Amino acid sequence: MRLSALRLRVADPDRLAGFYRDALGMSVRAEGQNRRVGYDGQDADLLLMPGGGGYAHDPGQRYWKIGITLPDVDMAVEALRQQDHAVSAPRQFLDIGYMAHLSDPEGFVIELLQHDFEGNRPENAADLARPFAQARVGQITLRTGDIAAEDAVCRAQGMSLLSMQEVAPHGFDLHFYAFTHDVPPDPDLWAVSNREWLWKRPYSTLEFQHIPGAQFAPVPDFKGLEVEGLAEPIQDAFGDPIFPV
Repeated sequence: MRLSALRLRVADPDRLAGFYRDALGMSVRAEGQNRRVGYDGQDADLLLMPGGGGYAHDPGQRYWKIGITLPDVDMAVEALRQQDHAVSAPRQFLDIGYMAHLSDPEGFVIELLQHDFEGNRPENAADLARPFAQARVGQITLRTGDIAAEDAVCRAQGMSLLSMQEVAPHGFDLHFYAFTHDVPPDPDLWAVSNREWLWKRPYSTLEFQHIPGAQFAPVPDFKGLEVEGLAEPIQDAFGDPIFPV
């Protein structure tokens, strides 16, 4: 099984697909009125569906972001700025990762997350002419107030918990699930030493930002996930759909 796509309802699938192609190096495939964008490989695509246009990011919402993992965030940020895209300054965020953030033209949040922590990046990790050549959709991130319920649904579908990460200064923790038999190098899933390993995985993980007991609002433009190999449609712990492909 494989986490194969994130479905988003957008105002203009063609225009938004052009952004993901030209700015972030994804390929585009037409599927009727929808546009499927993504990188080659095992990671998830984005299925851009018509009918949206009112999305506004809010930290009180269930859906949060996608994370694009890649070898050199500085190089990617420079490439985006040369195309006049607004992107935050790269920084090492606590002991989580070296990252930067931007929004696509319809306001959906994108995190750029480097394979290695600040100061650990190998020389010549990426090609200046193709900064997104090794990029993957590494995370699809949802928010939850009940990680036990999310855990039960994920494990019932055969997903493994790969990492847990405390972000105490901001009052939440992170939990990462994937369809994989990979075993983290440190059996302590809270271990910082697992994190750079995690950012190098070739597949997409389902990431939960967990704030115990918090209530989150549904996002009409988040239309659910696709899972390759799923036998029939199901709902996640929040009630959002997961579709077989």
